[in-house]
Amino acid sequence: MAPLEKSKRLSTNMRYVILAFVFINIVINYMDRTNVSIAMPELSKEIGLSTVQQGLIFSAFGWIYAAMQIPGGILLDKFGSRIMYFISLFGWSLVTVFQACISGFGQLMGLRLGVGFFEAPVMPANNRAISYWFPEDERGTAIGIYSSAQFLGLAFSTPILYGIHNSIGWRGLFVVTGVVGIIWSIIWYIFYSDPDKSRFVGQAELKYIKAGGAITDDDLKNVDKHKVKLNSQNIKQLFSRRLIGIYIGQFAISGTFWFFLTWFPTYLTKAKHVNFLQSGFLSSIPYLAAFCGVILAGFISDQLIKKGRSASLARKAPVITGLLLTLLILGANFVSSPALIILFMSIAFFGNGLATITWVFVTALAPKHLIGLAGGIFNGCGALSSIVIPIVIGILVSNGNFSSALVFIAAIALLGTLSYIFVVGKIELKD
Repeated sequence: MAPLEKSKRLSTNMRYVILAFVFINIVINYMDRTNVSIAMPELSKEIGLSTVQQGLIFSAFGWIYAAMQIPGGILLDKFGSRIMYFISLFGWSLVTVFQACISGFGQLMGLRLGVGFFEAPVMPANNRAISYWFPEDERGTAIGIYSSAQFLGLAFSTPILYGIHNSIGWRGLFVVTGVVGIIWSIIWYIFYSDPDKSRFVGQAELKYIKAGGAITDDDLKNVDKHKVKLNSQNIKQLFSRRLIGIYIGQFAISGTFWFFLTWFPTYLTKAKHVNFLQSGFLSSIPYLAAFCGVILAGFISDQLIKKGRSASLARKAPVITGLLLTLLILGANFVSSPALIILFMSIAFFGNGLATITWVFVTALAPKHLIGLAGGIFNGCGALSSIVIPIVIGILVSNGNFSSALVFIAAIALLGTLSYIFVVGKIELKD
């Protein structure tokens, strides 16, 4: 290798490119989760769907997504992020294109199940890629950046998706979003590799990544293969009072998120009679508010610790405050102005973003040998909300009135608040 070429190779920052790739993956991922909610007002009218059927369609993703978490993780460990993400992204994007051809409830239901099936390995694949590419002291920031993609990406893509729908209809919306994912899946497959196999990473960066504690295949080969047995003692530990408290809290926090991801566009156009194109721009504001909440949560938490507050208070304060702010979603029931509706919705979703720093409690409360299983239950409770919330709202709004749906979302948020205050209680966190 020539000296100049070697110098260039040693000065790479490929890990930041990988972070950008993961960020884009998540934007596309959530774009294909939410496109059906944008299409639903016109789609349901054309093929004749009741609100109950719409709720089932919205929830279908969560059914198989939750069921495939463990199998998806096994396949990810076997084949790695490059292949599994390509298969996953290509698969759900192709299924998205097929949604443009549906003519009835059954077809759409089956295809939404397909989206959930192929998206199942996505979040573990994101975490795996970052764990391989980032040293330990940079990993938290990297995870925070890619986690914000679900809110920031939706904030900027939602008006675009409404514009596409307005120009070429809901069938065209599915085609465009699906084709974007197919193209990006090929780009991912061509350019992504784990650090040891990447032709783009420099030796100095590779050494820096490994020295900083990034995970490698060799690390995994040397891990003790002792399998945790699900005996009565371990099950009792997995469902201790405090762990049950954070499981309930995760369901509550995810419940608000899934309202916005599924029923919110229909709420604006059908219940509040907001112009369709105007809905696209207005819908993006709560997502921006939630993004600000996510960023602010970490800052507030760190500042409380610097001021000498207990780690328990510092971590719980944003969560409880966020859940309480979510209760203000009820304000939308008493106003008719689009500006005031979006104000209350934005405050509620800001609170939801503020409350999302909850994974820290899994590490703090679960026994070390059960952290993986506890994390799976915790994540599963979030996935459960993606099933329950859309269906219940579909039943509640069957009379055309969304007021009871907002009361339901507020009640779930209140349940989460009470759970963190009284069930989780005071805890000692390991920072």
